[in-house]
Amino acid sequence: MKILTDPEMFVCSCSGCGRRPLVGPPGMSRIVGGREALEGAWPWQVSIQINSKHHCGGTILDPHWVLTASHCFHKYLYVRVVAGLHMWSDPGAHSQIRSISEMKVHEDYDDFTSDSDIMLLRLSSPFKFTDHVQPACTPYSVTHEVILNFTHCFITGWGSRLMSNLQEAEVELIDQRRCNQLSWYGGFITENMLCAGLESGAADSCQGDSGGALQCYSESDDRFYVVGVTSFGEECGLPRRPGVYSRISRFTVYQVMLVFFRGL
Repeated sequence: MKILTDPEMFVCSCSGCGRRPLVGPPGMSRIVGGREALEGAWPWQVSIQINSKHHCGGTILDPHWVLTASHCFHKYLYVRVVAGLHMWSDPGAHSQIRSISEMKVHEDYDDFTSDSDIMLLRLSSPFKFTDHVQPACTPYSVTHEVILNFTHCFITGWGSRLMSNLQEAEVELIDQRRCNQLSWYGGFITENMLCAGLESGAADSCQGDSGGALQCYSESDDRFYVVGVTSFGEECGLPRRPGVYSRISRFTVYQVMLVFFRGL
């Protein structure tokens, strides 16, 4: 297996991405503390496993590539990716299991500050897309992220306590300046990060997984976009300590994405 580094990460935004064939658009009710997701509700969610045990979350970008966090796997060589999974301990009939051929760590990843905490995993063989296995959309750029006008944002994963079934929680995007206030993260949040959760701490990435997705719904596009990769947080559920995510729009170069994927 190759471990690669590159100064820029090119992330897919495919025309058929971000759709949930088995579940409609998000409703108007808020999910505060997290709950079990409907089976098939997040078809781009994967479980990245070591020795068949869930270790981190990830997001399907296209048949060959999965997005996750650098802090999860830059030291591990033997992992597998499981898609179409609801109960992590029981793959079930809809799951697809793939090994990894390459790990592409962002060259600027800083293990101390968690800046550029993002990486790509190349699968040894492609996923076959079904109702339970689908790719996520990603914003083309920071400008595109703004004009998408997101209305509902969710974190998903099997959680810090490794719940049997996939969990989801609705969260709010938090302005960087607010998140950097002294009583919050005190200037630690860089331009490559974004904060999401609730000021009270009632919902944060403790309901998700490292490497998993922060995904937001665009009513104008009628699809979900992955806007963040779960990176870190201070303990779990503390007031003014929301989850911190790598901001995907800072790492996407849509114009050359196809050249990048075909060239590897």
